[in-house]
Amino acid sequence: MEVVRRAIEAFNRRDRDAALKDLAQDFVLDFSRVTGPLQGVFGRDQVPSFWDEFVEVWESVRIEADEFIQAREQIVVPVTGYMRGRDEIEVIARRTWVWTIREGAIVRFCQYQDLQEALAALGLSEQDAHADA
Repeated sequence: MEVVRRAIEAFNRRDRDAALKDLAQDFVLDFSRVTGPLQGVFGRDQVPSFWDEFVEVWESVRIEADEFIQAREQIVVPVTGYMRGRDEIEVIARRTWVWTIREGAIVRFCQYQDLQEALAALGLSEQDAHADA
């Protein structure tokens, strides 16, 4: 889980190099469930420009992990994002991120609308996910 914690902390510092340093060569960023200009599935080489396009819109962005749920090789992380746009408009967004980790590297990041959707995609119930807690 530490690789995920480090990536989120680096994202909050807007330290792109640190946030992306643990991405595997075959890394996939899946934003296919997102509406808007950043919707899609992106390979590792596309992530730096994806990052730049995302942070350019916001004056500030802070992500808080609500919890970390270990589910096989995935880390399920419900998050709350606090964003302020260039026009001072503030947004609070709740999503669930699923990180797939292999051999200490991040091989996949997928954003879901909520925890139930993410767990369903992994074939888990909320009870299954919290069984080890």
